[in-house]
Amino acid sequence: MALYTTDLLILGSGPAGYTAAIYAVRAGVDVTIVSGNQEGGQLTMTSTIENFPGFEEISGFELMEKMKQQAIKLGAKFINDHIVEVDFAHRPFICSSENGHSYKAKAVIVATGSSAKWLNLPSEKKYLGYGVSACATCDGFFYRNRTVVVVGGGNSAVAEALYLATLAEKVILVHRRHKLRADKILQDRVFENRKITVEWDSVVEEILGAEEPKKVTGIRIRNVETDAVREISADGVFVAVGHQPNTDIFRGNLVLDSKGYIVTHENSSATDVEGVFAAGDVKDPKYKQAVISAGSGAIAAMDAINYLDTVA
Repeated sequence: MALYTTDLLILGSGPAGYTAAIYAVRAGVDVTIVSGNQEGGQLTMTSTIENFPGFEEISGFELMEKMKQQAIKLGAKFINDHIVEVDFAHRPFICSSENGHSYKAKAVIVATGSSAKWLNLPSEKKYLGYGVSACATCDGFFYRNRTVVVVGGGNSAVAEALYLATLAEKVILVHRRHKLRADKILQDRVFENRKITVEWDSVVEEILGAEEPKKVTGIRIRNVETDAVREISADGVFVAVGHQPNTDIFRGNLVLDSKGYIVTHENSSATDVEGVFAAGDVKDPKYKQAVISAGSGAIAAMDAINYLDTVA
């Protein structure tokens, strides 16, 4: 067990966290990044990225590794650990990790991101990154003129289906109920789109695939009303049953909205606790794009730098 002391502690190692570290350390701030339980964040699950400025094509893992190495080269300290408890009631702030370490900091940037909700199928995990995705805007391009499945019935799922319909030849929306939960205007667009068909009252029981090369070939669904089981051919499966921000440890410490996202001041990354800032998907339920998270990290760093100047 160890005690680490730093001026600025950054929780999370996705685009927001690494960008915040780069900006802060260049301003002369002593910065420590604690990785979280998924180093590099959700982006590491994206096999190919073509919409991050400066890179025509790069894997999510490689992009995060480049950001990490840039932050470290500039002077940020990186520790592979996961915070499980925070104390924002006293100053300096104390964060405790699952490894028994303690981190003391004058300021904290929370960039712990969000996690996609999954179907919890073994086959889903097996083909993750090989045809299974939770981000149509990240991976939809690779299914141009092909057949894809979207699982879900809310706004996120319907938006994914509509977006994929601009690229794919056919989109199959699988929903466990007999009507969608999405806003009516989105439902109308789905029903009017000839490329989209809906499998009602159905759940995905297994994602089917091949081994050499590893890829998705279809799904097996079960009708919850009749128990009838059948297989559908498809080239990709997009799981859109929602996201959840990684904010459990901040309940009671920071103000969260009804969905668990951290609430920040208008036009600022500042939370309700002076000296604690938030960046990236942990405060953004809408966009969930790497470039936007990176920009959010830069804003949080500048806000934190200004705060540290006032308490120096």
